Amino acid sequence: MDCEVRWTGDGMSFVAESGSGHLVAMDGSPDGGGRNLAPRPMEMVLIGTGGCTAYDVVLILKRGRHDIHSCNVQLHAERASTDPKVFTSIVMRFTVRGRNLDPAVVERAVALSHEKYCSATAMLAKTAAIRLQTVVEPG
Repeated sequence: MDCEVRWTGDGMSFVAESGSGHLVAMDGSPDGGGRNLAPRPMEMVLIGTGGCTAYDVVLILKRGRHDIHSCNVQLHAERASTDPKVFTSIVMRFTVRGRNLDPAVVERAVALSHEKYCSATAMLAKTAAIRLQTVVEPG
């Protein structure tokens, strides 16, 4: 996997290009020299983690032929107060909607993502306590 990150030459704005050719903008906060035009790099780490685990959950449920209609993950992270300001705790709240979904099956899919499949979660678990919450709603 490859990517390139380029400083735009303006404040603390950066543009990243993924190996698959997609562009992502990042920027700093005004107190750090940025203009708040895009997510911060650490927000991108959290966003990527949410995408990684949601991908797993949807794939696991679809492969099990469950009638899933939506999967949302809300993430809340706390960071260390000193450098490097790693994530120290993360709460992931999964809301999964579908028809006749068994909450135990959805919880198992979330657990499998966390314990086995999600590379991003596995990396962040080295520094952060990760707490999972699962809500299943009719679709």
